[in-house]
Formats: sequence, C-alpha cells, structure tokens
Amino acid sequence: MRERAAASFATLRDAATDAEGMGEIRADYSEETVIVTGGSSGIGRAVALGFGDAGATVINADVREEPKDRDTGTPTHELVRERGGEATFVDVDVSDPAEIEAVVDYAREYGGVDVMVNNAGIYTKSRFRDVTPAEFDELYGVNARGAFFGTQYAAEDMISRGVEGVVLNTTSDTQGRASWDHSHYAATKGAVRMVTRSAALELAPEGVRVNAVAPGPVATEIREGWSEEASEFGPDGETPSLPLRAATPDELADAYLYLASDGASYVTGETLWVDGGGHVC
Repeated sequence: MRERAAASFATLRDAATDAEGMGEIRADYSEETVIVTGGSSGIGRAVALGFGDAGATVINADVREEPKDRDTGTPTHELVRERGGEATFVDVDVSDPAEIEAVVDYAREYGGVDVMVNNAGIYTKSRFRDVTPAEFDELYGVNARGAFFGTQYAAEDMISRGVEGVVLNTTSDTQGRASWDHSHYAATKGAVRMVTRSAALELAPEGVRVNAVAPGPVATEIREGWSEEASEFGPDGETPSLPLRAATPDELADAYLYLASDGASYVTGETLWVDGGGHVC
C-alpha cells in the first residue's frame, strides 16, 4: 500500500480533538483509492465521506446513486467532491461477482484499489419458520457472497500490484448472538465474519490485511423503525436496553478509518465491535 501519513492509533487519537474535547481519528489517505460498496446511504455513506475527507479517492459502488430517504440530498460522490475530495459512482450489484470484478478493474484508472470496504447489505425480517429459500438466497447473495468475492477480487488486485492493501467487511452484532426475526440475516453476517478470518489467515503472507466491523443497532434505512433510542426488537416489539444506545452512521466511520490505517498495521482477522456494548450483555 502506498505510504500513509497515519502514525500510531494513539497519535491519531491525540492529534485532533473536536469542540467538546472528544478524540477523533484523522489519517491522511492522499493517493489512496478506496472502494466502498453500498456507499450511497447509511453506514457506507458515512464511511465514504470519512475516507473522502481524509484525502482518498472514493469509488461508491452501489445499486443506486441517490441516497435513501434518511440521507436525502446530494449523492455521496458529489458530496465528497463538494467537501474538496475526489470521488465517483459506479452502478454495482455485489451479488454478481462479475460486477465486483469490474469495479475493482475500474479502480485501476485511479491507480488500483488500496482499501476495499465490503459494506453493501440488505435485511428482511422473518421468523425462522417463515424464511423462504428465495429470501435466504437474496440475503446470502448480497451480504455473504458480496463480501467473499469483494475480498477475493480486491486481494488479487492488491497482490498483483505488489501493494499491502486492506479489506474491511461490515458484519453485524447479530453474527455472534441469537435474536428474534432475523436468523437468515444473522447467518449471512456470521458468514462474513468467517470470510474475514479465513481470508486474513491466507492473505497475511501476501501483505493484505482483512478485518471486519460489527455494528450494533444503527439508525439507518436498512432496519425500518429503528431510531437512536431503539435497540433490538423482541417477540412483542419490546426494545431491551443497551449499555449505551443505538448509533448514528457517523459514529461508525472512524472504526473503518482506524482499521485501514498504519496504526492498525498489526491487526488482521479481527472483528471490531462497535455496538454500544451490546455484545457484552
């Protein structure tokens, strides 16, 4: 991977503080090319903007250019440009490996992918006994197959170019615990975690690091009805408490920037839980 100005995590943390004195992660991704799948809305949009603000050239690979309702306004790639960054949009359905391969090839126009963020995901809510094969296959195609081949094709490109690249996969807190009404979704996110661990093992000798971020409840359009106050829906609609609360997408972005930075150069095969403490309950 091209040299970054990012130092240690402690340096990144201490180098900048916001108006309230809370630490921020600021790394320099100038001359880096970052692909973010599902970057038009939600977590992907926040991650794409974060990398764009840090100097990266961002490729938003999504099935739709316009943000979803919650993020109505300027498309992600245009917003990156408005904020002084470099970005573009490519129409990509990650359930089709050929389309993932095509966007990785397209990144060669910008020097090749240095950071691959496999974030695109879909969600449906169904009781275990009601999940249909078609519903399962649809989720598996986007969530698991998309992450698998996104990791594979990006790694092949990085290795062929001789760069020490980074792959980041978005899993979920549901991959580690059972909960109501989304066993099929949890199964795909569990698969993403194992893709991350297995790929990290095999790709480490080639200089490619692979990690995952496991968000907890996040107020995005993927789960209609969630809010910053809601956590997890139970069988009767109750919302058990979290140690903290549900998050906003912006609160997830720094986790990705850290894992992609040289401050995380000795971190691979890891799942970073950013879930408001939900996994300890």
